[in-house]
Amino acid sequence: MTEPISVTALNQYIKQLLDRDRLLGQVLVRGEISNYKVYPSGHHYFSLKDAEGSVRCVMFRREAMSLRFRPENGMKVIAAGRVSVFPRDGAYQLYCSKLVPDGVGELAFAFEQLKNRLYREGLFDPAHKKPIPAFPRTVALVTSPAGAAVRDMIRILGARYPLAQVLVVPVRVQGEEAPGEICQALDLLNAWGNPDLIILGRGGGSMEDLWAFNDEEVARAIYRSSIPIISAVGHEPDVTIADFVADLRASTPSNGAELAVPNQEDLRDTLAHWASRMDRGIEREIQRRRDRLARLGSSPFLQSPLRTIQEKRLLLDYYAQRLDGGIKRTMETSRHRVGQVAASLDALSPFKVLGRGYAIAQTQEGGVLSSVGQVEVGEDLQVRLSDGIITCTATGKEKNQWRKKS
Repeated sequence: MTEPISVTALNQYIKQLLDRDRLLGQVLVRGEISNYKVYPSGHHYFSLKDAEGSVRCVMFRREAMSLRFRPENGMKVIAAGRVSVFPRDGAYQLYCSKLVPDGVGELAFAFEQLKNRLYREGLFDPAHKKPIPAFPRTVALVTSPAGAAVRDMIRILGARYPLAQVLVVPVRVQGEEAPGEICQALDLLNAWGNPDLIILGRGGGSMEDLWAFNDEEVARAIYRSSIPIISAVGHEPDVTIADFVADLRASTPSNGAELAVPNQEDLRDTLAHWASRMDRGIEREIQRRRDRLARLGSSPFLQSPLRTIQEKRLLLDYYAQRLDGGIKRTMETSRHRVGQVAASLDALSPFKVLGRGYAIAQTQEGGVLSSVGQVEVGEDLQVRLSDGIITCTATGKEKNQWRKKS
């Protein structure tokens, strides 16, 4: 019977067996990520599973820093690494050295993943894009100081619009240090605030060569820039994240320079066109004023001022006669209307009735009597005739019997 051993010794023995296995020392495993977690230490812990089983995995911080994409639960991947035992709990796990999406290239998958995430955050929103200035005074080129791209941009800018000052800001456009230098250059230009426009560009290359322009930090530096940015990266088929975030995309660095400034030949043609139109307009205005001056010079007033004054005097006399006649006709009409109204008032006057033999009975206070009920026997009354008043006393009264009683 063998001697018993400790749990630690057993785990160490199994670990040595696995570590010596050449097949398990470098293995590729295809599976679906689950229980994915990133610890503050930078280490990544997850499981790979298929329809019938799962295996625990770990990817240490040093290897995880080389990931081009962000692993997520449910993502199908191929993991490369070694199988060993963690002596503390005796469980075997896959120590991953590399992780790539299954079925697509790592860079292509990382590109689509970042593009979709930044799109959802609104970094590609057209409402945020700034207009490109029509006549920039200073154009900053954030690019490599060596190579054909910067020379082409400087040449085209100088030929098209020599009034613009060109400022070359040298940065690396490839490699691990490139994203940091690009971000720093964009932030410094915005802090300085002098350029009116920035062209961010480089020549063509593979997706790996252009990867600095697919970096998330570069995209965010472009987004927060207050200076308009033209992205001029690669050739026509090349598309980068910088193209989506920038205010304007150019197909090539040369095209970026063409889009940045106007063509001086076109400006000269435009100025010549407007100068010609202005000359023709001035000539028409001068001729119009000459014609008007000629008409004024041939007017009767300037030819014979006294005759014009005499004609105006005759016209004044004519209107004076019309005014006088109108006043007279108005006065006659008014007199006639006054006579008619006076006749009507005279016909309705109670004194007219008195002239025909009638009288008005009144009280001593002047009130008009219209009924015998208003008079008491012995009461003093006044009787108004056409030519005066008679004072009398009522000695009796009698009411007409034929009058209907009310």
